[in-house]
Amino acid sequence: MSHYSNVNIPGKHEMDRDDEEEMSIYADPINSFDVRTETSDTKRHQTLHHTGSDCVRIRSSRAAPMCLALMCVLLLTAVIVLCVYIHTKSTNYTEERNELLTRNMQLTKDRDGLSSNNQDLIKQRDQLKKEKNELLKLGGWIYYQSSFYFISSESKSWTESRRYCTERGADLIIIHNREEQDFVKNISGAAVVWIGLTDSHVENRWKWVDGSILTSGFWASGEPNGGRAENCAVTVAVPKLPEWPGLVGWIDEPCNRAYQWICEKNISQLILP
Repeated sequence: MSHYSNVNIPGKHEMDRDDEEEMSIYADPINSFDVRTETSDTKRHQTLHHTGSDCVRIRSSRAAPMCLALMCVLLLTAVIVLCVYIHTKSTNYTEERNELLTRNMQLTKDRDGLSSNNQDLIKQRDQLKKEKNELLKLGGWIYYQSSFYFISSESKSWTESRRYCTERGADLIIIHNREEQDFVKNISGAAVVWIGLTDSHVENRWKWVDGSILTSGFWASGEPNGGRAENCAVTVAVPKLPEWPGLVGWIDEPCNRAYQWICEKNISQLILP
């Protein structure tokens, strides 16, 4: 153990105290500056924090009404577009409905018209059956191509022959074509018969009893040749008759001569008006 370890050095403790006090004096301002600096930084940070929060809060408070207003505008636009669409569709549906109603009414009217026509046709059919049966019961009537024909067994003038036909709802025969001419030849045989052809009103202008003008016919060779004295026509089917040897077809004759005749009653004349 050293003898010098417990030796007290005069003035040492005083010096250490002075140093500590001096260090304390310098330390206090520094510490105070650090505290003030820290406090100032803290306040600045808090101020910046509050300022940023306020900005965010202000922006949020401004954005919310704008978003709400935008949503309202979009909603209003959607409602308007939807209303226009519904109105357009409703108008189209209304027009289509009216058109369908009109068409339905027209179809109903057409159906009623067809039903009425059908009833008329049924009546006409029944009337035709009745007339046909009555004509066939009378005897002498022949049905051919939608017409009834009657060939007389007696002889009369052209005018009297026609009167006989008209009193029975018919008229002297009108020959329209070759088939009908051949039919007349078959039913008349060797008889000379009046037909419904005359030029008594205008010479050489031959007309049928229904008023139609003759355009072509089946005149015998050299006929018509009688001039003003022969204004009515007969048909001859046999070429060996002494009056007209070798002639077959139509011949003009004086209307007051007496011959047999053929009446014709078209089926349309049997239909009720």
